[in-house]
Amino acid sequence: MAIAIDFGTSNTVISRWNSVTQTAETVKVTGYSVSQANNPPLIPSLVYVENAQLEQVVIGQTVRDRGLDLAQDTRFFSHFKRGIGTPIQGFLPQLDGVTIRFEQIGTWFLNHLLKEINLEESLIVTVPVDSFETYRHWLGQVCQTWSVDKVRIIDEPTAAALGYGVGDQNLVLVVDFGGGTLDLSLVQLKGNEVKSENRSDNPLGFVLKWGEKSFAEKSSQQAKIAQVIAKAGLNLGGSDLDHWITDELIAQYGLIQSLSLTRLAEKLKIQLSSRPTATEVYFDRSSLESYDLKLTRKQFQSILEDRNFFSQLDAIMDQVLQQAARQGVNKSQIDSVLLVGGTCQIPAVQDWVKGYFDEKQVRCDKPFEAIAHGALQLVQGIELKDFLYHSYGIRYWNRRTKSHGWHPIIQEGQAYPMSKPVELMLGASGENQPRIELVLGELGAERGGTEIYFDGDRLITRILSGDKRSVTPLNDTESARTIANLNPPGIPGNDRIRVLFQVDGERFLRITVDDLLTNQTLLNNQVVVQLS
Repeated sequence: MAIAIDFGTSNTVISRWNSVTQTAETVKVTGYSVSQANNPPLIPSLVYVENAQLEQVVIGQTVRDRGLDLAQDTRFFSHFKRGIGTPIQGFLPQLDGVTIRFEQIGTWFLNHLLKEINLEESLIVTVPVDSFETYRHWLGQVCQTWSVDKVRIIDEPTAAALGYGVGDQNLVLVVDFGGGTLDLSLVQLKGNEVKSENRSDNPLGFVLKWGEKSFAEKSSQQAKIAQVIAKAGLNLGGSDLDHWITDELIAQYGLIQSLSLTRLAEKLKIQLSSRPTATEVYFDRSSLESYDLKLTRKQFQSILEDRNFFSQLDAIMDQVLQQAARQGVNKSQIDSVLLVGGTCQIPAVQDWVKGYFDEKQVRCDKPFEAIAHGALQLVQGIELKDFLYHSYGIRYWNRRTKSHGWHPIIQEGQAYPMSKPVELMLGASGENQPRIELVLGELGAERGGTEIYFDGDRLITRILSGDKRSVTPLNDTESARTIANLNPPGIPGNDRIRVLFQVDGERFLRITVDDLLTNQTLLNNQVVVQLS
């Protein structure tokens, strides 16, 4: 059977398929999970490093139970998922002689968590829509060490659509608003005559690890199709709102920034989801004074408006609706809007959604479990049809601006696996050129990028304005840039090599390089992503 993990910025959810009841159920991990009123068992995505060399860490609710999240301690990490696979500007601590990176914190968190559960034959993990290949590549490396035969990944919004169980022939918009990211995905769920015995030729989802064992599937089972029509993501989440509230409290009460104050800001935010006014008592350890902190929904609304919160939400909604329109789908055809993630429980966010859609269309009854439960559908007869969220391109020298630019070769929206490769001819640029180098990159959206950096001990994300697109190079290293060694050396004036670019069914960018002079194949279906 299968286990699914929704690794979240604020909380993590684990679910298991119950073969008796034929339903997904949320797993409570003793010591790590916390059960709150009206909420399922959630595992706080927290890590405290006791000894980095020995990889001794404390994770989940145990961190809070021991009060390790309240001190200004470089050994405490929260919201670390946001930094995985992303260039970070700022201070990264060195603990016990080990330089700590967010990828290491994430690895320790997942590894220690999985030690506490009985792994099944199959594991499904979920990823944000806006994650770059560096994040997926990290996840692939981590899962190779797990004692599980098969590992797949699925986009979080697509899993949420399956988890809500909205039925066949439904076009649903998933608004996944968690602690670190906002992901919107328009998903078509429909029945399809796909026989299970053919699935080995087209593995479900994006495969990270595939062992020798086989799934116990019934040959008569018919698969459903979950087809992604449009999707967009933004590095904005509940943790940003916590920091905004903290800044307001500091200005209003003359307080000093602290982790305990940010924790209270989060509690005030949560209270406002069910009441018009929230209050908390704060004890300032430096001044030994107590403060009765108060925040109203009206004040919270002003904080959000001052930070251009709703303008950012409008931009991402417009992006998804425009993508859908290019596919011949308009807003009136959307049957349901499914809200996922803790931030979706904020009344102001729900009001924003209802500004676009009728209230009867909007559902928010499974904000925490929908993703993990839906991910399990990958082994229950669901097949995915998806497209690339990012473009792929090659780097070139712009003589006019005297800087590097990026030329797209595979556009976002391209379905995969590609039926036909993209061809590019290249020649030598100098006499007796011994090699040809090419830097490939994964291109972000042109609406601007996201800058992630440190402000003291706070991990901050900021949306960049302008039309500069963010780029993640895939092979920009001394050994990986060379795609063709030329023998004999190249001379200018003629095409020397032909490069074929292809995205396979597992979402890897591959290249084939042919030497036109010698009729030799220099690279054959090489995976570029793993070069980074």
